[in-house]
Amino acid sequence: MAVVGGIAVPHPPIILPEVGRGEECRIEKTILAYRTAAKAIADLEPDTIIITSPHTVMYAEYFHISPGKGAEGNLEQFRVGGVSVETKYDETFAAELTRMAQKEGFPAGTDGERDPSLDHGTLIPLRFLQEAGLGNVPVVRIGLSGLNAGKHYRLGQLVAETAERLGRRTAIVASGDLSHKLKEDGPYGFAPQGPEFDLKVTEALAKANFVELMEFSPAFCEEAAECGLRSFIIMAGALDGKAVDSWLLSYEGPFGVGYGIAVFSVTGDDPARKFGKQYCEKQKRRLAEREVSEDAYVKLARASLEHYVNTGAVLNRPEGLPAEMLHDRAGVFVSLKKRGKLRGCIGTIEAVRECVADEIIRNAVSAGTEDPRFVPVSPIELEELAYSVDVLGQAQAAESIEELDVKRFGVIVTSAGRRGLLLPNLEGVDTPQQQVEIALQKAGIGRGEPYSIEKFEVIRHK
Repeated sequence: MAVVGGIAVPHPPIILPEVGRGEECRIEKTILAYRTAAKAIADLEPDTIIITSPHTVMYAEYFHISPGKGAEGNLEQFRVGGVSVETKYDETFAAELTRMAQKEGFPAGTDGERDPSLDHGTLIPLRFLQEAGLGNVPVVRIGLSGLNAGKHYRLGQLVAETAERLGRRTAIVASGDLSHKLKEDGPYGFAPQGPEFDLKVTEALAKANFVELMEFSPAFCEEAAECGLRSFIIMAGALDGKAVDSWLLSYEGPFGVGYGIAVFSVTGDDPARKFGKQYCEKQKRRLAEREVSEDAYVKLARASLEHYVNTGAVLNRPEGLPAEMLHDRAGVFVSLKKRGKLRGCIGTIEAVRECVADEIIRNAVSAGTEDPRFVPVSPIELEELAYSVDVLGQAQAAESIEELDVKRFGVIVTSAGRRGLLLPNLEGVDTPQQQVEIALQKAGIGRGEPYSIEKFEVIRHK
């Protein structure tokens, strides 16, 4: 027997009487549901418990599995004494999971430990599990990452494969709060995406419709200030291809943070619930559609960076490019975004190479590997990147800021050999004054220093 079930639970310290000091009564439904969920895990008689937490060690492109024989933790960071929990780790399970991940080149393992003590995202569930009589069951603690939903789901599948290989009855505890933006007087204020996120997630958990958990856009999740989605997705991966009974036991949010509790019990196999395969197939279709929609400029930028990241060599100019890319010369900026956020932007104000195609090839590599604001792009990120290529027109002197239009014109500021450029039509840049101030900052031109302004138009390919 492998994975036998799982629970999705929150981790508010205030749920403990030592912390809440009476305030915990405001989430009485959550407390009762937590105890029910912990008992449901105990009834499964697991040999190993996997706990995924957003608050243990987390890396951008790596899943950290806590090493060692065990750990302990407390709530002193919340200025609460007298609360401590300790647990032993299933070292065999952690080692085998690491081995299986390394075998397929998946970024997970026990390297990179920074703080061995138990985080509150692990400690709170453990407190309820131990009260339910599971204090002697060994634990594997796993952190989340900055990788996409598919990678989190795949980690869950690896957990299930490890459990199967070792013959462990394994239960998954997905620790995570929901939105932190449910109330104006809450810790993070209110956003309309907060209640919407919580409704959609709790509905998906209630129906065990795990594929929906992987469809949320990063921008939506960020606006909702969610915490536990990736934790739930790992659990979903561990239940891939399994028939499950599901129960949403409770949902509350009186403090402005959403707390949901759901229980999942495996009842058999169900090939129709291989959501990982469905997700991968959908991603492949999206990538194919994207490739069709990209023009020659963007295709070349993508090909250039992917070739460099995968081989370490600069791409030779390919055959079949449009004539204007080979004959025209101009400054070119290549911008990269990942899940809607800037991931790199490098360019040339004026032409420095033989043709536009060569500018694109070189600047795409620079945007991905030389932008000082970011670490170099890694192979695992490539499929997530969105590219835009701006071909700059001739710069013209502007006598004043009044001549600028942030949607139409980019701006170049110059002072004593220092130059700063800002492209047009950028998110968050709404006025010419903002545009010039950012360009001045990029150039290192201080307040009060004289400077000249030039404006230019671009042809944007994306």
